[in-house]
Amino acid sequence: MDNDLPITDCCPGFGSAAKYIAVSTREAALDVLSMARTSTKVFVLEVMGRHAGWLAAASGLCREKNSDAPHIILFPEITFDRERFLAKVKESVDKNGYCVVVVSEGVRDADGKFLAEAGTKDAFGHSQLGGVGPIVAQMAQQAFGYKFHWAVADYLQRSARHIASEVDVAQAYAVGKAAVEFALKGKNAVMPVIVRKSSKPYRWTIGEAPLSAVANQEKKVPRNFITADGFGITAPCRRYLSPLIHGEAYPPYINGLPAYATLKGSRVPKRLKTKFMV
Repeated sequence: MDNDLPITDCCPGFGSAAKYIAVSTREAALDVLSMARTSTKVFVLEVMGRHAGWLAAASGLCREKNSDAPHIILFPEITFDRERFLAKVKESVDKNGYCVVVVSEGVRDADGKFLAEAGTKDAFGHSQLGGVGPIVAQMAQQAFGYKFHWAVADYLQRSARHIASEVDVAQAYAVGKAAVEFALKGKNAVMPVIVRKSSKPYRWTIGEAPLSAVANQEKKVPRNFITADGFGITAPCRRYLSPLIHGEAYPPYINGLPAYATLKGSRVPKRLKTKFMV
């Protein structure tokens, strides 16, 4: 759902996570706007994205006019500049009465250090991030005295099946089906990929790519997808992202709650006669 795999048009799960972020940004912004005159002036939503800002970019889909949120998107691909950020916050509050910021967890400063680096490492040796949302929110409070709130989407953005993208669900099933078919045909060391045929209308098909071309590669948000000031998304980015969140694929509901299937995880007899090597 980070959408950082190369070759494939998008990653299964990303469209739904992107939809959740865009919807949440819009809804939170409406709430902040309703009380901005006498209360909260700045709201910060922290989203996943250590090196690639695709989820942060998705929040930009809910901005239809200049006064709409998000007013600032902070990408890992763009070096964080404290003074430029604070100037943009003040500009937004002065013009709109409030400012909504969406920030990727992996935003770095000019020295290449994560703003939220906690000084510890995870099991993979990656720097443990301590939460960039409150850090940038407090910057605005300390500089201007604005009342603020912040939130971390965290697991919610990748588990929100109740608001899944219909396009994403269809792609996920298609990719899974293709993977099984590849295995039955004896194909090895290949990955099913989504191939975009057109953007409007959005048409796609399933292809394949060698794992050697995918492993240890990372697809970041292209610079031409980010506005010149580094705080928003461009028209090409919108054209890429928009089709991925279209449609709703609601799960069945029972007693007012979504009903999800749980796999039994039962062992079955081994059926493959040969060992596949990657």
